[in-house]
Amino acid sequence: MGLHNLRPAKGSTHSRKRVGRGPGSGLGKTSGRGEKGQKSRSGFSHKDGFEGGQMPLHRRVPKRGFHNRNHKEYTEVNLDRLEIFETGTIVTPDVLLKRGLIKKVRDGVKILAGGDVTKALTVRAHRFSAKAQERIAAQGGKAEILER
Repeated sequence: MGLHNLRPAKGSTHSRKRVGRGPGSGLGKTSGRGEKGQKSRSGFSHKDGFEGGQMPLHRRVPKRGFHNRNHKEYTEVNLDRLEIFETGTIVTPDVLLKRGLIKKVRDGVKILAGGDVTKALTVRAHRFSAKAQERIAAQGGKAEILER
């Protein structure tokens, strides 16, 4: 068995439909293209989104606002959600995922100051709100910024 004698499975391929080969073939004269019109002509092809000359949908629908290509979407976690960890724990995005506090890490994790933290934790995340950093430090913990 070699690459030179590979064949498709029996019945898996069909012979090409030969159009325009006379009236006896059943596909003569207009060759399955119907009568007159743009689609009956040779070389016809239309662009994606073409609607027969009507204004296409992607041009009919208004566009609004500014879309920043460099926008980063951070997964946000409030401080009160970190209460489930014991004192001295190193909290990372992976740990948050395993414990079910977040579903997925988009462009990073941001810790927000919602609620209070009552334990000294080392929290490693991509972003912190200023107040969250203050509250973590006030309890004797550390807020370490991860690079992305």
